[in-house]
Amino acid sequence: MSVLHDLRGRLARLRLPVFAAPMFLVSGPDLLVACCKAGVVGSLPAPNVRTSDELDVWLQQVTAALDPDYVEGGNPATAPWALNLVTHSTNPRLPSDLEVVARHKPPIVITALGSPAPVIDVVHSYGGLVFADVNSIAYARKAAATGVDGLVLVAAGAGGHTGHLCNYVFVEEVRAFFPGMIALAGGISTGRSILAAQVMGADFAYIGTKFIATDESLAEDGYRRMLIQCAADDLVVTKAFTGANASMMKPSIVAQGLDIADIVSRQAKMNFTGLEGAEVKPWKGIWSAGQGVGSIDAVVPTAVLVDRLADEYAAARRANAGLFG
Repeated sequence: MSVLHDLRGRLARLRLPVFAAPMFLVSGPDLLVACCKAGVVGSLPAPNVRTSDELDVWLQQVTAALDPDYVEGGNPATAPWALNLVTHSTNPRLPSDLEVVARHKPPIVITALGSPAPVIDVVHSYGGLVFADVNSIAYARKAAATGVDGLVLVAAGAGGHTGHLCNYVFVEEVRAFFPGMIALAGGISTGRSILAAQVMGADFAYIGTKFIATDESLAEDGYRRMLIQCAADDLVVTKAFTGANASMMKPSIVAQGLDIADIVSRQAKMNFTGLEGAEVKPWKGIWSAGQGVGSIDAVVPTAVLVDRLADEYAAARRANAGLFG
């Protein structure tokens, strides 16, 4: 039985309707595998390694860990996994990363910061699904027109690269023209908010920040401790580090000797030409978080986090059963 067998059916039968978001310098093979084995979609971004050859090694680790759970007689509870590709025009690694994709056949590929068009034929050729990460109605329309299977709607409150639209409005407007699958990102950090995303019309909740505070993430210990100490008021949105609006924790900016007021007014140019072989990035030591950061009170194993989210989700369904007739 193929790894891609009944892929849409597997997504419909996830333990929780959740994608663990691919996070820069945070998501690696261990977190991805732990998420999938816990019953939610795990992911990692290609830029978390410096070269396509290193990405090939990472995906070998992922497929070795997960393939046995997809074949006949394996664990049907294991969720599909996703690879995130930067499709911005300045990313010189995209062609070689796509060669790695063709070899390892990620069930889901999530594009970001550019058009998903260069990815679609490769992924669809082996039966995979393409989701495009978008943060505006205009980008959603453009991505939908390329033939993607799903959209990740990055609403206000998301960590890392964030959006500005209210989640209610974003889902409602996109649903008017897009019949495919929708994952909603932006401040989702509890089982109750997962259920709310579904009620709004999304198929999946897209959760990042909560998974940073897990044993399996690549985050530094100081990063994870700061998540526990921060709440939504401790965040600032700026284009100073990546050229795109990004939600960052103020204490991490101050710790680098930078002035918050100055950072808010700065705007870097988005450029991925140094993706391969780069040693130092302008966001080194600047740590991102979404507005759900205030719900983090401990660093736990991924399995424990998903258990808690599942319990909260079930409790929210029971508490609101009367609302749904």
